Amino acid sequence: MNSLHQVNLKLICLKEVIHLNHYLQMLTDTIFGFFALFALTKLLGKTQISQLTPFDFISALILGELVGNALFDKEAGIIEIGFVIILWGSLLYLTEIISQKFKRTRSLLEGEPDFVIYRGKLIRDVMKKNKLDINQLQSLLRGKDVFSIQEVEFAFMESNGTLSVILKPPYQTPNKQDLQVSSDKTYLATTLINDGEIIYDNLKEKNLTEEWLIDQLEEQQYNHISDVFYAEYKKGEALFILPYVNREHKKYDEK
Repeated sequence: MNSLHQVNLKLICLKEVIHLNHYLQMLTDTIFGFFALFALTKLLGKTQISQLTPFDFISALILGELVGNALFDKEAGIIEIGFVIILWGSLLYLTEIISQKFKRTRSLLEGEPDFVIYRGKLIRDVMKKNKLDINQLQSLLRGKDVFSIQEVEFAFMESNGTLSVILKPPYQTPNKQDLQVSSDKTYLATTLINDGEIIYDNLKEKNLTEEWLIDQLEEQQYNHISDVFYAEYKKGEALFILPYVNREHKKYDEK
C-alpha cells in the first residue's frame, strides 16, 4: 500500500512539473512573440497603423492568427514562432519595397484615391465601386465638419477608406460671403513629379510639356529632375517644388 501511495504521489508531482513546464513554455513563447511582433512593426514603419490599407489590414490579421496558433501549438516552440514571424515579415517587407518601386504594383496593393464628388456632383459609379451609399457618405462628411453635400466642391475616397474634402469657395474658412470677398474658381493641384520621376499622364492631362516643366524647374534653380522629390502644379500659381531632404540634412531645419 505504501509503495502504491508513493507511486501515486510521484505521478501527481510529475503531472505538476509537466503543467509547470507547459506554462513556462507558453510564457517564453508569448514574450518572444511580443518582442518579435514589436520589432516587425518598427521594421515595416508607421504606415502599418497610420495609413492602414485593406492589404495591411488583412496582413495584420493573418500574422496575428499565425502567431496565435503557434503559441497554443504544443509542438511549436520559439524557433517555429520566430520562423513564422520572419517569413511573413519578409514577405510584407518585400511587398512594401516592390510597391514603392513600381507604380502599378502600388496601385494594385494599396488602391488609388478616386473622386466621390467632382465639381459638386456625385460620381455614382465610384460610390458603387466603393460600396458607399448616401448615408455613409454624409456620415464621412460630418466627420469632416461638413453637414451638407452642396458645400462640397471635391471629395476623394482615399485608399485607406478615409474621405478628403475640398469645400466650394463660399464655404471655405474664413467664409468669403461674410468677408464680402469675390469667390474665385477652385483648381485642383496636380502632381507632375513624384519621387524624382515625371508623371507624364498628368502632364498630358493638363496640356503641359516636358520642356515647360524643365523651364519651370530651372527658374527655381533645379537643373535636374532627379533633384526634385515632388512637384505640384496648380493653375495660376508657381510650380510648387520639394527637393530631396532627409532628417539629418541641413535644409530640413532652416525653414
